[in-house]
Amino acid sequence: MKSLNVGLIGYQFMGRAHSNAWRQVDKFFSLPVKPVLHTICGRDAQRVEAAARQLGWQKTATRWQDVVSDPEIDIIDISTANDTHAEIAIAAAKAGKSILCEKPLARNVREAEAMLAAVKKAGVVHMICHNYRRIPAIAQAKKMIAAGDLGRIFHYRARYLQDWIVDPDFPLVWRLQGKLAGSGAHGDINAHIIDLGRHLVGELVEVCGHLETFIKERPLPGSKGRKGRVTVDDAAVTLGRFKNGALCNLEASRFALGRKNHLQLEINGSKGSLVFDLEDMNRLKFFDNADPSDRQGYRDILVTEPVHPYAGAWWPPGHILGYEHTFVHTVFDFLKAVAKGRPVEPSFAEGLQNQRVLAAIEKSSTTRRWVKIPR
Repeated sequence: MKSLNVGLIGYQFMGRAHSNAWRQVDKFFSLPVKPVLHTICGRDAQRVEAAARQLGWQKTATRWQDVVSDPEIDIIDISTANDTHAEIAIAAAKAGKSILCEKPLARNVREAEAMLAAVKKAGVVHMICHNYRRIPAIAQAKKMIAAGDLGRIFHYRARYLQDWIVDPDFPLVWRLQGKLAGSGAHGDINAHIIDLGRHLVGELVEVCGHLETFIKERPLPGSKGRKGRVTVDDAAVTLGRFKNGALCNLEASRFALGRKNHLQLEINGSKGSLVFDLEDMNRLKFFDNADPSDRQGYRDILVTEPVHPYAGAWWPPGHILGYEHTFVHTVFDFLKAVAKGRPVEPSFAEGLQNQRVLAAIEKSSTTRRWVKIPR
């Protein structure tokens, strides 16, 4: 079996999640290739060496350029801060590497366009890591919608709520700086529910949004009393319209006390409705309007049967999966595509379109108007 050497740029939160996926994927899924955890890269030599030992990587590097230019590396996995995505991806494409990149694809539309142009020119396999698409329950919802079980779609409403920056003394980390992150809750978590809406319902054509920053200044890390300006949003609310006429209602906030990672969505159609909650991620709730009136109500679908997407590779029915498995599923589909040299979704083109939606919402917030989304 052919081996593919992976170079991972970044070793913290997403780096750990991706490392686990690369390490586990061929243990549970049948693949035509074998991934090798070749090199992990980070700027702090001691920390990246500790991460390599803990996470199972063979080599370390402190310059991403060395990983991208290494002729032994076949795949570049970008799990770094948003301001580095474009530079690394474009260099990796020129070097002929297949690329998996964390979301959001870039800080803005211009960078995303450059990234897409680079991978197209190089002809390399490319994918953006919207891992929630590969939750078995979400994949099952996609199948049901495509089969017409919901009929004509009327509504997509979703909210993604966290509370990790409510404390005004929380420091000004990179995620709160526009030059590094591009945006705040908007690009970080709103991007997820936008992508899921586009994946499940269709393309958004028009949006009206508002972004809000509740705490304008925060302590500078490592400083004694000095503060810096917060240059991203803390929360985003959006109304939208899909090409098929369905309405969209989104809320994303990092100021929802008591909500740690709360993603919930509901889709209403002419024949039925679906509800999904990330904190109960092995379950779909389905309302079927064809049920007799004396038996109507939301039914639970426990998405752990072997016939459900991805679930058959893991445990017996009822033995639930978790957050980490979504990355394994993502890497599984990505590796199949790399092995066959074929496209895989969501591609950088999907990432670019998501970036256009994000930009349109930002423009709407600034102009206080509805904004059409280009394609």
